[in-house]
Amino acid sequence: MRVVTAKDIDRALTYPGLIEALREAFRADITVPPRHHHTVPQPGADATLLLMLAWTAGEGSFLGCKVVTVFPDNGKIEKPAVLGSYLLMSGNTGEPLAAIDGTILTRWRTAAASALAASYLAREDSARLVMVGAGALAPHLVRAHASVRPIRHITLWNRTRGRAVQAAFALAVTGIEIEVTDDLEAAVREADIVSCATLSAEPLVRGKWLKKGAHVDLVGGFTPKMREADDDAIRRARVYVDTRTALKEAGDIVQPLKRGVLKKDGIRGDLFELCRGTAKGRTKASEITLFKSVGTALEDLAAAMLVWRDLGAPG
Repeated sequence: MRVVTAKDIDRALTYPGLIEALREAFRADITVPPRHHHTVPQPGADATLLLMLAWTAGEGSFLGCKVVTVFPDNGKIEKPAVLGSYLLMSGNTGEPLAAIDGTILTRWRTAAASALAASYLAREDSARLVMVGAGALAPHLVRAHASVRPIRHITLWNRTRGRAVQAAFALAVTGIEIEVTDDLEAAVREADIVSCATLSAEPLVRGKWLKKGAHVDLVGGFTPKMREADDDAIRRARVYVDTRTALKEAGDIVQPLKRGVLKKDGIRGDLFELCRGTAKGRTKASEITLFKSVGTALEDLAAAMLVWRDLGAPG
């Protein structure tokens, strides 16, 4: 069994390549059972344990399982909040093929899924991106969105300015120009794309701030109690999700549904429907679109298969 490190993943993947692999995966026949979602009590914020499975069929098929932990308080000890491992197996024999760094794999596929959605939902001339949150996922989201839209101006906001400055410096070293702001409202009012990757329990982005034609990308909230955008953002937008699991797990969808702000038939489509052409994406330049992702094992399997093949492994 091969051990695939974070460096191996970074060498194997590109955002254009991964986005297209995800587009094909959402069109393909891949089995994705419901994921296991468990709360693990902690002295501070409770942790979450996720088990995510998916497999393909036929000759040369694959089976994958990701184990993910989310410990919200890890930032206090300078560790990532989200950690994971991925086991890739032969779908024909069950033979373990690779143990893959699931933390890095998750960052790549999560950002690629947001960019995939943006390829249908964000205006083609989107040039101004606001990144809300300066965690480990933020640089990936910036690069992913810039791979599908002509982003020329990037603004970063974080509750703790020091972390925002640190993240901006790390991006600047790689050649990406970015500015840090303390005024989130002003930044959002000018943004073509607003991408959020936080663990916030209260809305950060207000619907009244969104300009006509804006696209909102909500990535961070993964429980019914977490919110990154307010009800007004939901009211003003055409709403999309990565999968219908979001209707049960994502606070940005669950809470508006409970209050009647959003109806189930108000969800205009998911990534399966967008990629297969059975749901319309953006229909006019002036409308506001909103995409909420909670992640799916299909994305992990597609990314793991791409890494495996790009590393020259058989299958």
